[in-house]
Amino acid sequence: MWNGRRISSPVSSSPPPGHSDVHPPSDVRRAVDLVQERKALDVAVLDLRGRSAATDYFLLGSGASDVQVRAIADHLIEELKAGGLRPSHVEGLKEGRWVLVDYIDFVVHVFHSSVRDFYQLETLWGDAPRRIYGEESSPDG
Repeated sequence: MWNGRRISSPVSSSPPPGHSDVHPPSDVRRAVDLVQERKALDVAVLDLRGRSAATDYFLLGSGASDVQVRAIADHLIEELKAGGLRPSHVEGLKEGRWVLVDYIDFVVHVFHSSVRDFYQLETLWGDAPRRIYGEESSPDG
C-alpha cells in the first residue's frame, strides 16, 4: 500500500503533544478544508516528520458510507488537481472503504468509520503530534 517506501515505526513512547503544536503547511490545510466541505468526520492531521520515511503528514477523515468516502476523496482529488497539485498514487477509490491519496509530503486517508475503528492509525502513531479539526474549527486555528 505504500508504493515501495518504508514506514519506520514510531520511536518515542512519550504522550503526544497538544494538538495546537501542529501547524501543517498550506497544502495540508487546503486538504482539510476540502474534506470538511464533504462533511468528513473526525478530521485529524498527524505530524510524522522525524517518525516516518514515507511522508511528513497524515490527514485522516471518515465517512458514514462508502458513497460518502468516495465523494470526499473525489472532491479532494479534483479540487487539489485544479490548483495544480496531483496525487502520486491513489488506492481504494472504487471500493470506498479506505481511500489513500498520496501527495508525497502528505497522505490523505479517508475511511469508512468502521474501517477506521478497525485499523486505528491514530493508535499506531500514538506519539505523533496531532491536530484535531471539529466542525467549528478552521485549519488555520
